[in-house]
Amino acid sequence: MKRIAIVGGHGKIALSLAELLTSRGHHVHSLVRKPEQEADISATGAMPVIADIEALSAEELSEIFTGHDVVVFSAGAGGGSPERTYSVDRDAAIRTMDAAAHAGVKRYVMVSYKGAGFDHGVPEDNAFFAYAEAKAAADEHLRTGPLEYTIVGPGSLSSEAASGMIGVGDDATDEHTSRDNVARVLAEVIDADNTIGHTIEFTDGSTPIPDVIAAIA
Repeated sequence: MKRIAIVGGHGKIALSLAELLTSRGHHVHSLVRKPEQEADISATGAMPVIADIEALSAEELSEIFTGHDVVVFSAGAGGGSPERTYSVDRDAAIRTMDAAAHAGVKRYVMVSYKGAGFDHGVPEDNAFFAYAEAKAAADEHLRTGPLEYTIVGPGSLSSEAASGMIGVGDDATDEHTSRDNVARVLAEVIDADNTIGHTIEFTDGSTPIPDVIAAIA
């Protein structure tokens, strides 16, 4: 069983993921900003860790990550000001990568989005521009660094119940991706070394998640 740290532990995807992982016997620490979020984390079977990733240095984050096998980044500014978007989705994300590497954590899984990259094509005057730029920079830092990474890129997120079925490549035609399906993909990826070095873009679909993950080569 693995020791897993989830950054952004109070998000809907992260809460679902923590429950999945603890049910499989993994030891999960979920990083959250607010003490009032601790009960929700504990309810998943995970251990809450109060940590403001915007305020903590890479050295301080490294102390939190020491002894873990995997770091999952599922945090996000959730819109708002471009400044905070860059602070969380780019700068804090990059610090967690550097911290993981310094702590000796080899495996890192990033929650990005389908279509992420510097060629995203989002106009500068679009409200989504800062997020697109931030994720592109964070993903690139991860790809060029020393960590054994997997980047997960779901389509537009929905609150539908998990179907356990997704589509990739030409089969990624659905407009939406269930957050619970994203959590299931993350749970599979963590135990699948064949996904190291890959970016997996997907939407809800018709292929069982374990089959999709097992076929990645």
